[in-house]
Amino acid sequence: MMLPSTRGRYAARIMVNLASRDSPCPATKHEIANSEDMSADYVEQIMMRLKAANLVRSHRGRNGGFSLARPPDAITLADVLQATEGRISPIPCLAYKCSRAPNCPTRPIWKRAAEALEELFEETTIAQIAKDAALCRATEVLAYEI
Repeated sequence: MMLPSTRGRYAARIMVNLASRDSPCPATKHEIANSEDMSADYVEQIMMRLKAANLVRSHRGRNGGFSLARPPDAITLADVLQATEGRISPIPCLAYKCSRAPNCPTRPIWKRAAEALEELFEETTIAQIAKDAALCRATEVLAYEI
C-alpha cells in the first residue's frame, strides 16, 4: 500500500465523526453519510472493515447503528489506516524485497519517510483529531456581507 487512499481518509473522518457525537445513541450509516458527504453504501463498506478490526461496534434494531468499540483516545490513526489500507508507505518498493535495495541510493530516505509517517500515525489518536476539529470549528470566522 502507498499513502492513504480515499477509503483510509474517509475511515478517519468517520471515526472522528463517531468520536465527536453529542448523542449516546449509535449513528446510522445514513447519518454518517449525510454529515460527511459520503455514500451510505461506501460508509457501510468502510464500517465492515472497521468492525472486523474491532474499532467500531454495530448495533441492531430500531435504535441501531455504529459506535466506537473503545474510547477515542485508545484508537490511533494507525489503527484506522491499518484496518482499511494495510501498511502505509511513501513508495511501493519498501513493501517487498527489491533487487536494487542493497545499492539503491534513495532507499534510505524513503525508509526514513515511512518511519516518520508510521510514528505520526501511531501517536495521533482519534480523540486528538476530534478535539482539533472542534477547536477549528469554534474559531472559524463568520463573514457577513450586506
